[in-house]
Amino acid sequence: MGLLGLLVGLGLLVVFAFRGWSVLLLAPFAALVAALFGGEPLLANLTQVFMISAAGFLAQFFPIFLLGAVFGKLMDDSGAVTAVAGFMAERLGERRVVLAVVLAGAMVTYGGVSLFVAFFVIAPMARSLFRAAAIPRRLIPAAIVLGTSTFTMSALPGTPSIQNAIPMPFFGTTPFAAPGLGIVASLVMLATGLWWLRRAEAAARRAGEGYGEDTEDATERAAADELVRERATTAREFDPAELRHGQRSGAPSPVVSAILPLIVVVAVNLLMSLVVLPRLDVSYLAEPRFGSTSLAAVAGVWSVSVALTAAIVTTIVLNWTRLPALRQTMDAGANASVLPAVSVASLVGFGAVVASLPAFTAVRDWVLAIEGGPLVSLAVATNVLAALTGSASGGLTIALDALGPTYVELASRTGIDLGLMHRVAVIGSGTLDILPHNGAVVSLLAICGLTHRDSYFDIVMVGIVTSLLALVVVIVAGSVLGSF
Repeated sequence: MGLLGLLVGLGLLVVFAFRGWSVLLLAPFAALVAALFGGEPLLANLTQVFMISAAGFLAQFFPIFLLGAVFGKLMDDSGAVTAVAGFMAERLGERRVVLAVVLAGAMVTYGGVSLFVAFFVIAPMARSLFRAAAIPRRLIPAAIVLGTSTFTMSALPGTPSIQNAIPMPFFGTTPFAAPGLGIVASLVMLATGLWWLRRAEAAARRAGEGYGEDTEDATERAAADELVRERATTAREFDPAELRHGQRSGAPSPVVSAILPLIVVVAVNLLMSLVVLPRLDVSYLAEPRFGSTSLAAVAGVWSVSVALTAAIVTTIVLNWTRLPALRQTMDAGANASVLPAVSVASLVGFGAVVASLPAFTAVRDWVLAIEGGPLVSLAVATNVLAALTGSASGGLTIALDALGPTYVELASRTGIDLGLMHRVAVIGSGTLDILPHNGAVVSLLAICGLTHRDSYFDIVMVGIVTSLLALVVVIVAGSVLGSF
C-alpha cells in the first residue's frame, strides 16, 4: 500500500499541475495522500516533515531567487535585455537569424537574467527577425529554448541558475564544478541544437513554407494569463505577472551599459568562488548560532548572491536615467521571486514526505542498483524526478534531499570527484524536465502564440535530445578521465 501511495501522490501532483492547479495546494495534498496510503501520521508529516523541509529550502536558496528576480527586472526595465538582443541581431544579420536568437538568449541567461524576462523580451525580437528572413515561426520556441534553457542553465561553469546552485550545499562544491566537462557539455548541446535548427530551416525553405500567420498580441495575452502563471512559477525563478509592474525605459540601454552587468555576474562569481572565500577565516560558522555549518555548505550560495548583488548595483549605476520608477521596479522584482520560491519549496516538502515513508526504501534501492555506477543512477534519479514534477529545480532538490548523503558516501568509496557528481546532477535535471507539462514550455508557447503541435517536436530535439547526449558524454568522459 505504501508504494501505491507514492504513485497515487505523484499522479495527483502531475495531473492537476498540468491542469493549472496551484502547486501550493497540490504538493501538501499529494504528500498527505501518500502518507495516508502508507499508514503514516498525517499532521506530523505536514508540520514536521513537509513544512520543515520546505522552510529549509527557502532558508538556503531564497537569496538567489530574490536577487536573481530583482536583477532580471532591472535589466528588463532599463532596456538592457532589449539592447543585448538587438546587438546580437545587428551583428549577425538576417543570414544568421537563428544563431542571433540563440546567442541573445544565452548571453542574458548566463549573465543572470531570469528566464521569463528573457522569454518576454526575446520572443518579439525573434518574431521580427524570423518574419524578415522567411523562417517558419514554429521554430522560434526551439531557438529560444536552446539559448536559454539548456547549456546556460545546467552546463556552463559558473552559471548563476538556481539549478546550478542546488547541489552546492549537498556536495560542498562551487558554481564552477567540473568546468572542463561543463564546457564540453555546453559545446555538445549548442552544436547539436544548431545543427538541428539549421536542418529544420533548410527543409522548410525547400518546401516553401515561409514564416506563416502571426499572432501579434500573443505576448501580451500570455503575460495576463493566470494559467500560464501557475505553470510558470514551478519552472523558473520569476513570476511573469510582475513583468507588467514597474516602468520600462522608453529606449534601449547603450550596449556597453547592457552587457557590463552580465560580465560582472560571471567575474564576481568566479572571484568569490576561487579567490575570496577560500582565503577567509570562517571558523565562526561552526558556532551553533550560525547553524554549526561549514564554508563548503554555504560558499556556493554566498558566491552567487554576492555576484548578483554586484550586478544589481552595476545596473542601477549605469542605467540610472533609464529607471524612472526604481522603487517600483525593484519591488516588482522582489515580488516576482516569492511565488516561484515558495512553489518549488512546496515540491521539496512533497519530496521530503515521500522520502520519509518506509516504502521509499524500495525506490531508493532500485535507483542505487541501476547498472553503470553512481553517475548513471544519479542521472536517472534526477531525470525521472524532474520529469514527474515538471521542474528541474524541484526534481533536483527532491533527489538530493533523499539521496544526496548516499551519493556523497558512494563518491568517497569509489573515488568519484564531487564536482563531477554536481555536474551530472544538474545536467540530468535539465533534460526530461522539458516534457509537455513543463511550465517554461507551456509559457513560451503561449508567448509565441503557438501550440505543442506546432513546435514541441523541435523543442524536444534541441532541449531534451541535445541535453541527454551531453549527459552521456559527461558521464563517459568523467568515468574514463575523471573530473576536469
